[in-house]
Amino acid sequence: MAEAEAMYRRALEGYEKAWGPEHKSTLRTVHNLGVLYADQGKMAEAEAMYRRALEGYEKGWGPEHTSTLGTVHNLGVLYTDQGKMAEAEAMYRRVLEGREKAWGPEHTSTLDTVNNLGVLYKDQGKMAEAEA
Repeated sequence: MAEAEAMYRRALEGYEKAWGPEHKSTLRTVHNLGVLYADQGKMAEAEAMYRRALEGYEKGWGPEHTSTLGTVHNLGVLYTDQGKMAEAEAMYRRVLEGREKAWGPEHTSTLDTVNNLGVLYKDQGKMAEAEA
């Protein structure tokens, strides 16, 4: 994991220097650092990276772009892992609405979000919502 972080950091530094902090390659690397930190259990660092990527994606591509929604989805997963259920639900609902609009209700990415919402509701004891 340390080697992966070093490589992401090196790529991030290079992209920021070459293309700036809001270029799509820079933001993808920021997002990937968030994934790495989440996998390592570094929740605060993961959230900071996701938030930075999200801000850049929203500014550059808008709130409904699929790359934006991917980062919002990962924030939902992160919040679920932290027990921040209200925040997780808000993220998942945003992603669900965006993915249904972009790809339709049967797309596998849309269904991933439906599944995650179901698990979240089950974990909260909201069985009717989970079943739906």
